[in-house]
Amino acid sequence: MSGNKSNAKGALLALIAMGIYATHDVVIKTLGTHMTAFQIVFFAALLSFPVVSVILLNEKREGNLRPRHPWWMVARTVCTVVTGVSAFYAFSKLPLAQVYAILFAAPLLITILSIPILGESVGLHRWGAVILGLIGVLIVLRPGQADLEVGHAAALISAICGATASVIVRKIGAEERSVVLLLYPMVANFLFMGAALPFVYVPMALSDLGLLAVIAVFGLTASFLIIMAYRAGEAAVVAPMQYSQIIWATIYGWFLFGEKLDLATIIGAGTIIASGMYIVFRESRGSVSENQPVLSTRGRNETVTSPRSSILQRLLPPVGRGAK
Repeated sequence: MSGNKSNAKGALLALIAMGIYATHDVVIKTLGTHMTAFQIVFFAALLSFPVVSVILLNEKREGNLRPRHPWWMVARTVCTVVTGVSAFYAFSKLPLAQVYAILFAAPLLITILSIPILGESVGLHRWGAVILGLIGVLIVLRPGQADLEVGHAAALISAICGATASVIVRKIGAEERSVVLLLYPMVANFLFMGAALPFVYVPMALSDLGLLAVIAVFGLTASFLIIMAYRAGEAAVVAPMQYSQIIWATIYGWFLFGEKLDLATIIGAGTIIASGMYIVFRESRGSVSENQPVLSTRGRNETVTSPRSSILQRLLPPVGRGAK
């Protein structure tokens, strides 16, 4: 397959994955009207576990389940758990487009965090993009002009913790077993969400259980499509497709929840997306970035229903073109 056709296939697969992710988030928002994020995360994790367990069995690398970098693993696990529950809460409380606009700040935060954690050298071009993107976040939040809710804080926390978890994986991923990287956050979700469940549990109808299953299936399906996308196309082409979620958010928000995009969200989201795409462009130039922390993230911030795609890719058998 020629390069252009491979890239087109990769971009198309990523677009489909982002549409599925957006639908996944709509279901979270629907369930969030009558149950807490803790309950949603717990049952979504429970329903995702059988499929992920089968994937984990593909781990051929010998060794035990003891991490080689225990403190980094603790930090990653905590960040991953907080990322998921914060994102789920934000989706249940805020307009979809606002949540995405804030979560899109993750590449900016990854760029910043890669300096102390990975020793990445960030030049003026990427620093300028980071500053511009953070200005975009302020435009979306409008401090002093609009009421800031807990949901806004949750979305910011999710972006920060998700970026931190991604950079940590970039630092230790080559030395840790994939099964360890996936299993620890999953078990932590069961333990922490399960501990909170008795205090927040509300009875669920059969339809609620079905929607929780949809969250689990959609999250994993989108993750697999992301893997296929990066195997088919170049990272610099596939990565920007994540921003298509804002289109889905606008459509879903308008028709299902009566949400309307205001000018500040449009301008702020556009600024964040432009800065994020510029960072991807800069990292794709081999002489600019040694670690390529944003390009290596490959997909959305990791949650219990959307395991990190780069880790899953190591566990799945290669098919077609392999992505680095």
